[in-house]
Amino acid sequence: MTDRYADQRGFLPDAAAAHYASGYEAERLMSGGSRIELARTQEIVLRHAPPPPAMIYDIGGGPGVYARWLAGRGYTVHLVDALPLHVEQARRASEERPGTPLASMSVGDARHLPFADASGDLALLLGPLYHLTERTDRVAALSEARRVLRPGGLVFAAAISRFAPMLDGMRQGFLADPAFVAIAERDVREGQHRNPTNHPGYFTTAYLHHPDELRAEVAEAGLIHMATLAVEGPAWLAQWVLDAWDDPTSRERVLAALRTIEAEPSLLGASAHLLAVARTPS
Repeated sequence: MTDRYADQRGFLPDAAAAHYASGYEAERLMSGGSRIELARTQEIVLRHAPPPPAMIYDIGGGPGVYARWLAGRGYTVHLVDALPLHVEQARRASEERPGTPLASMSVGDARHLPFADASGDLALLLGPLYHLTERTDRVAALSEARRVLRPGGLVFAAAISRFAPMLDGMRQGFLADPAFVAIAERDVREGQHRNPTNHPGYFTTAYLHHPDELRAEVAEAGLIHMATLAVEGPAWLAQWVLDAWDDPTSRERVLAALRTIEAEPSLLGASAHLLAVARTPS
């Protein structure tokens, strides 16, 4: 990666470490359109996951929202994240649930995991691919996930759509700012997202995927690509969906609609997040 690493910030580039320094990621999935991301990611993972107490590696697991959820369902979960703050948040949250603790939490690099070969059943990479801005690093992270999983093990790798900033700019009015327009145009053109303005709503240093790229990167890492799915689909852009999310009937109707269109190639780019589902060779 081209950004300078700072040891005290773990393995994230400086700009990304600064972006997450407030600790907001611990609550992000509980509000706004991120609630769709959470619910959809959970249902896709459970659709494919082996039964507990299977061994799960949550790579780039942040403050542990998904790790704690899976531990609560009886899975054995090991969390690794690049940012020491996130690992400490995950540790504190795990200690608050002594009945279903995480098996381990450590600061680490998705490209060099501390786990033995063929030792796990499932790997989550719900953040590394968009903070590794060079393709060789993303393939290295996917290859490491393959290494630590048993034959037939599952990998769930998330990416941000390169069209998401432009769409979010329309939704939130960011297109009124010429600086944001330049950011979003580069995203569409190159997938390389940079935020020289440091505006907190414009995200941070990242790589944003075209939907077609995930399959190729997964295959290059020696994994068998099963599907690339839209996580939120276009639902994150609809205010009615956000307003009605707390109503169980409305929420289930939205989720059912998203399941129907989740694999439609012509709609993948409209989703804020994409999720590649892959497995290791048997």
